[in-house]
Amino acid sequence: MAELEKASSAQGLGDEAFMSVADLKVYVAEVESAKASQSYGAIERAEKAKREMIDKLMQRVEITPDRVEGFLNRVKAAALRGETEMMVLRFPSELCTDKGRALNNAEPGWPETLVGQPRQFYEIWKERLEPAGYRLKAMIVEWPNGFPGDVGMFVAWR
Repeated sequence: MAELEKASSAQGLGDEAFMSVADLKVYVAEVESAKASQSYGAIERAEKAKREMIDKLMQRVEITPDRVEGFLNRVKAAALRGETEMMVLRFPSELCTDKGRALNNAEPGWPETLVGQPRQFYEIWKERLEPAGYRLKAMIVEWPNGFPGDVGMFVAWR
C-alpha cells in the first residue's frame, strides 16, 4: 500500500503545478506533529521531511499540456469563486539563496535568489503569465520562532 502511494506520488502530481497534495500534506503533518510534541524524535522526523521536500523541490519538473490545463482550470475555478489570487507554490525559505531575506524586504532582485522549482515557476510566470496580465506575489507565509519559514508564491489577476 505504501509503495503504491509512493509510486502514485512520484508519477503524477495531480492538480498541483509542482508538488502533489499528498506530499504537501505529509510535509505539513510532520512539521505540525513536531511543533505539538516538541519531542526529539518528532523534530527529527519533521527535519527529515523538510529535507526530503527541499530535495524534491530542487528538481525541475516537466511542464506537460495536462499540467498546464490543470493549472488553468484551478485559476478559472478560483476566479469563478470571486477570488483574485491563488497560491501556486509553497516552499521552505531554504530554497532562496539568502533564506528569504531579499524576498521579505521586497528587494528588486529577489527572484535571483530562487532555486529549483520556485525558480522554474518564476521563469514560467515571467515568460507566459506576466505577458497575459497575471501578477506574481511572493511572501513569507510562516514565521517559526520569528524567522522566515515557508514562502508562498501567488498569481493574481484583475
